[in-house]
Amino acid sequence: MRNPASIPRHAAPGLPPARPPVRLRDGIAWLCWVVVVVAAGASVGVLFSPGAWYDALAKPTWHPPAWLFGPVWTLLYALLGTGVWLVSREPGPAAEAARPQAWLAFGVQAVLNLAWTPLFFGLRSPASAFVDIVLLWGAVLWMTLAFGRVRPLAGTLQVPLVAWVSFALVLNGTLWLMN
Repeated sequence: MRNPASIPRHAAPGLPPARPPVRLRDGIAWLCWVVVVVAAGASVGVLFSPGAWYDALAKPTWHPPAWLFGPVWTLLYALLGTGVWLVSREPGPAAEAARPQAWLAFGVQAVLNLAWTPLFFGLRSPASAFVDIVLLWGAVLWMTLAFGRVRPLAGTLQVPLVAWVSFALVLNGTLWLMN
């Protein structure tokens, strides 16, 4: 009789399929996902920077300092890119079945995420940006859950994004009401 520990995971009944080992090309794929996601967010931020209009807005006392937004979003986008990479490489029929919804949720949140900056800073419309961020919050939550169905770690990595967008939703609503 064989020792169950010696049976490969893909051959053991009742166990999920084994994840493929991480190889150099997987590391390159991960890096590409992270760079693409971070670059997409950064490019919108460069095109529509806050400027004097934003500086002149009335802000609550709990508004974070301006220098914090770049590092926070860079980290959040890196976690998002890592989550996308994990979703893209998870093996097995359960992952295959859940992946289309995860991709759809990722796409919806990406569109809403990238739309917020031009709405707020480009059109100078806190009201439009507030509607967008309400929808974005729902999309980020949906994406987090969908990623988690493919690979729990991919969903867990999005929890800081859910928290930040929740905070940003309150901040955006406050800025809208104050101005």
